Parts: sequence; structure tokens; C-alpha cells
Amino acid sequence: MSAGSITSVRGVLCGHFTDARRPTGCTVILTPDGAVAGVDVRGAAPGTRETELLSPLNAIEKAHAILLSGGSAFGLDAAGGVMRWLEERGVGVQVGTLRIPIVPAAILFDLSIGDPRIRPDAQAGYAACEAASDRAAAEGNVGAGAGAIVGKLFGIDRAMKGGIGSAAISVNGITVAAIVAVNAVGDIVDPASGRIVAGARSADGRTLLGATQAILRGESPASFLPASATTLGVVATDALLTKAEANKLAQMSHDGLARSINPAHTRDDGDTIFALATGASQRSGNMTVLGTMAAEVVSLAVLRAVNAAESIGGNGVPSIPAARDFVHP
Repeated sequence: MSAGSITSVRGVLCGHFTDARRPTGCTVILTPDGAVAGVDVRGAAPGTRETELLSPLNAIEKAHAILLSGGSAFGLDAAGGVMRWLEERGVGVQVGTLRIPIVPAAILFDLSIGDPRIRPDAQAGYAACEAASDRAAAEGNVGAGAGAIVGKLFGIDRAMKGGIGSAAISVNGITVAAIVAVNAVGDIVDPASGRIVAGARSADGRTLLGATQAILRGESPASFLPASATTLGVVATDALLTKAEANKLAQMSHDGLARSINPAHTRDDGDTIFALATGASQRSGNMTVLGTMAAEVVSLAVLRAVNAAESIGGNGVPSIPAARDFVHP
């Protein structure tokens, strides 16, 4: 077992674009040789592009990139820049004389942090591709995690900083890796200990509230902007998978969110996980084993995201503490 990164899977590149004008950005996962792809959407407030194409019933087998972006629905524009970057390099499905890159995408809501008129666009997606490499993916306040916030259930003024994190596990010659942008309504919980790592704070902001426990005591969540959260992820493996198996892997990966985010898959989250299979290992994995690995690596990536996050505040951005410097009494 290893901490690893999404790029621990051969054939996978990762790049971030972070907008210095306010906390927002996008993250691209590139598979220029194509990877069998699937997706599973569990949250009730998703913002996505090309997800229907990934159904096992539909024709296209492989994707050439996955985009995760801030900026809510506006951020879907960034996928156009990813397509342009890939097209310039001759990557895509051959259709007549053209090659059309397949770039599914999903977005999270970060417009309440700073100037909402600033959001990722096509140039941002292009820049993320330019930055992509096989080096370990940067974590914390970068890319799609730049404006991510967690623990929103009792209001943004009692929330904490989210971010983006990545991890990988290798078992018997097969690697499963994940990258997750954590922008959840709920608290972040370490499954190993049950300890809340980041999330909703008490009214004075000094301690962690425990959102689920507060609800069970009868405390009412705050009124906040609907559909203003979402955790996004990509799980990648070098195993040989069919398209149906890739969709099953994406489905099983959500167990990792349920273990590490409480509550998860809410009305205000658009929780979406994509799965990519490069086949680089030339091994056909057991789906129960792969799904177990995927759920584990997703929960590890969620924890890495909040542990790598840094506090923000100032210049029109509210002060929001991060787990790494939040002092627990």
C-alpha cells in the first residue's frame, strides 16, 4: 500500500489551473491514448457534461480526458479548452477527417468565495492541460479544490477549507488511484478513527460541531444557497476493464465518500465519480477487489485533500480556517 497519486497509474497525466484572482480553478486528468471510462452520479445537484456518453449502452468506449472544475455550471466551459488542446495534438475519436476528443466533465460550486464573475473558462482548461504531467498531483488549494469548502451544513461562516487530494494503492500488480476535489456539505471524517477532521464549527467557531450529531440532537441546519456544494472524483486503474465494469468501479468508489464525508450525497451535493481504466497492466482484475481498493483510495484522497488545504481570507474572501492550522481546544 502506498500514498501515491492519480499519476501512479501508467498512462494518466494530471494538471491544475488555479486562478490567482480568487480561489477557483480546474483540474484535468489526461489519458491521451484513451481509457475505458464510466461514471456514477449520486448527489442530487450535479453539473456535468458528456456523462450520458459513458453509459454501457452507448457507443463510445474511451475518454481522452476528464475535467473537474470550479465555477458551478459556468465552469463547464473549461472542457472546451481541454478539447482544443487535445485536438491540436491529434488526439480523439476518428470521425471522417476529424479527430474528436472525448472529454467528460463535472463542476462544483465555489461562487460564494470571492468575485463570482471570475470562474474557469476554456483558456483555464487549456492551461491545465499545458501544466499536466506524470508527476505526483499537487494537493490542497489548487485546481478544482482552490475554492472548495467543507462543513457547510450550518452556514459558510462556520465552515472550513476543503481542497483536492490524491492517493493510490497497488495490490498484486494492479494499481487503483483517485483524485478528489472535496467541497462537501458534510463533515470530513477519518474512517480509521471516526474522528472529525474538518467540518461545521460551533457558533463561536472554536470547536468542531459534529454536524450529524447536531442534527440528531434536533439542531436545524442553516439556510444557505441550494446546490452549493459537491465532491468530485476520478478513479483510475491500470487493470483491463469493460465499459460496464468501469461504471461499476465508479459506483463502488462512492463507498469511499460515504465513509469519509458525513452526510454525503445530499440534496445540495452533486457528488460525481468518474472511472478510467488504461489497461496498462494487461491484467483483468477481480471487480470485488478493485471496488474495495477504489473505495479505500477515495477515502484516503478525501482526507489528503483537507489535510493539505490552507486557510483563506482577505480581499473580499471570508476567513475560513483549514484542518492543518485549526486549533482544537
